[in-house]
Amino acid sequence: MLVVSRGKKNFHDDFFCNFSRYIRPGDCLVLNNTRVFPARLHGVKSGAQQVAVEVFLLRAEDERREVWRCLVKPGKRVRRGDVILFPHDLRAEVVAHGEFGERTVRFDVASSQPIADVLLEIGEIPLPPYIDRTPDANDKERYQTVFARHSGSVAAPTAGLHFTPQILDECRAAGAKVSEVTLDVGLGTFAPLRVEQLSQVQLHEERFEISAEAAQTMREAKRVFCIGTTSVRTVETAKLRGGLAPMSGATDIFIHPGFRFLATGALLTNFHLPESSLLMLVSAFAGRELTLAAYRHAVAARYRFFSYGDCMLIES
Repeated sequence: MLVVSRGKKNFHDDFFCNFSRYIRPGDCLVLNNTRVFPARLHGVKSGAQQVAVEVFLLRAEDERREVWRCLVKPGKRVRRGDVILFPHDLRAEVVAHGEFGERTVRFDVASSQPIADVLLEIGEIPLPPYIDRTPDANDKERYQTVFARHSGSVAAPTAGLHFTPQILDECRAAGAKVSEVTLDVGLGTFAPLRVEQLSQVQLHEERFEISAEAAQTMREAKRVFCIGTTSVRTVETAKLRGGLAPMSGATDIFIHPGFRFLATGALLTNFHLPESSLLMLVSAFAGRELTLAAYRHAVAARYRFFSYGDCMLIES
């Protein structure tokens, strides 16, 4: 774990097992309790020339979870009106084409089994693309945080993967309270930036929710300590919309250098890809030059990057 001080403009190396030493009495740890669902499906486009199609589910558009926004591969071969066939007599009709290349599909199944159950049965956990292997049964639990509860994400809130129940207990013993929020990780979190001018960036919307209990715990805290960039996006969205109050909805907030943080006092995050919205958020919080210096040190010290990599704690 690389520990970065915004106030002192310096950093030092430590181990995550010592995380609770950086807790201050009165802190509130904000955890994103979203759960990754098996969002990757493999099917065949029907027709005279059958084509193997990968469907990557992003977000359900209805309460019955029959209509989904998704990505498809190969995108050029799948158009509106096409039908994709899957195991267990599941089929999907492409009903719309989005501006970012995504599709909207409507599922139906020949049996009486609920579509949501079929999707869970035939889907694969969407491991990051740099993990070059087929997901297995263990990944459905391994690629989750220990506090994952609400299914809805296509990627894990990776800063939370470091925690164990023991570490959380040590944080509570050090004087912290824990508040859980939900932000379903989608394209808004991990998609690369498409334009050079930050003012023109528009992220995909992601669903979030803050309970009354979580909001009250955060309001009473001396410092809001966000675990992961998705927690930051959640609390800063809430603050911009009237304060740390119970609310739910969707956010496309893009946090980049120049952003004025209204709630976040400290942040634990992993190391991110260049030209990503995640790195922009970290640079906004720690400062561009300090972030670049910290990343240069992390590379030289051979820190591990990405989802199963090491982490960086940024405090004042």
